[in-house]
Amino acid sequence: MRLAIPLAVVTLGCSRAEAPPPTPPPTTAAPAPAPLPAPEGQDFGDEARLLYRTVACQGDGALPSHLDAAVVKEHCSRLLPLMTRYRKTYVDEAEPFIGRLRPAGLPKTVVYPFGGGDLISALTTYPEATEITTLSLEQAGDPRRIRSLDKKKLTESLDLVRRTIAPLLALNDSTSENLMKGQRGDIPGQVAFFLVALAVHGYEPVSLRYFHVLPDGALHYLSAEEIAAEEKAGPRRLKASWTPPDFSPAFADMELTFRPRGAPADAPVRIHRHIGANLADPALRKEPGLLRYLESRGRVSAMTKAASYLLWRDDFKTMRGYLLDHMEFMVSDSTGIPPGFAVPAGFVLESYGRFSGSFLDANRTYNDEFRRLFKSQPFRPLPFRYGYLDAGKQYHMVVARRSQSALAKAS
Repeated sequence: MRLAIPLAVVTLGCSRAEAPPPTPPPTTAAPAPAPLPAPEGQDFGDEARLLYRTVACQGDGALPSHLDAAVVKEHCSRLLPLMTRYRKTYVDEAEPFIGRLRPAGLPKTVVYPFGGGDLISALTTYPEATEITTLSLEQAGDPRRIRSLDKKKLTESLDLVRRTIAPLLALNDSTSENLMKGQRGDIPGQVAFFLVALAVHGYEPVSLRYFHVLPDGALHYLSAEEIAAEEKAGPRRLKASWTPPDFSPAFADMELTFRPRGAPADAPVRIHRHIGANLADPALRKEPGLLRYLESRGRVSAMTKAASYLLWRDDFKTMRGYLLDHMEFMVSDSTGIPPGFAVPAGFVLESYGRFSGSFLDANRTYNDEFRRLFKSQPFRPLPFRYGYLDAGKQYHMVVARRSQSALAKAS
């Protein structure tokens, strides 16, 4: 699971003493995005529920005869303690902390670029979200293989899931290497991560469908016949240096609906869409439908973390520009949008924790901008890790909120 503009940061005081998180000003309620047509494609909800039972260890119902119950039990004995620890040490602390920073009336539609596998953090950051779109080079994965795993393959596949998801549950981010590994195997890595996220946050899957983004930004949900027709196509490589998946391109983009565990069958569902995409400018020019889909979601809340400082780079300015134009609020580590872009676009930035420099070697100008931001504001403690550590191995986080004058102008 990156122009040098003079920095003009709104400072909130010069004291370096600890200060509690400020009470955010209210915002006007954001209009809901345009509704998308009801999906008509093949529903893999049964496979999602079987993966939820087998991989995310939820429920104690009987397993199909081909899945070795002892192997699943051993897997769950190792994974469940990691999930419990994550919930107690991260969700229970980070969720209320970030909740105090979010203004009322924020959009419940969330966009999370470079968010491979990380639905769990999106639900922690925005627990009231009704629609979440994550985007990354990782593709969702084929859920059907769970129907035919023998004991050996099941053991290997569950071991791979644990090894690749452990850093996310322990450190709150995933390495690119682990995310690539999850794209090759008999259990769909991204889907597995998403189902564990639902389990941690008390949700259960309802449906799982796959789609393609059309050039006009509409979503076309794939039928069983269309999926079968794409089986002959080779895996879709989104970046030359990225290990491609071992499944059909039909399973690149998915829509997972979910609701609180145990809720009535007619309870409203929430939506998570994951789109496997290269977000660099050349790729977005080749596939303009993705940007049009994002624009169709209207005003959004946003987040990013551990994103390799891609939003600092000139070849990702389209995605950076989309966020500046459409988001009302963003939570990030230093891989978010540099102050020299955010402040002129009408955002007020607040710093939490400490920042002495970027974790990875990145643009010196933007490093200086973030250092000035943190030095110009009162120290606000951050008791949990949000994405990368800084160069000094310190926790840090930045909150960007659109100013009231900018909100009024946008409306």
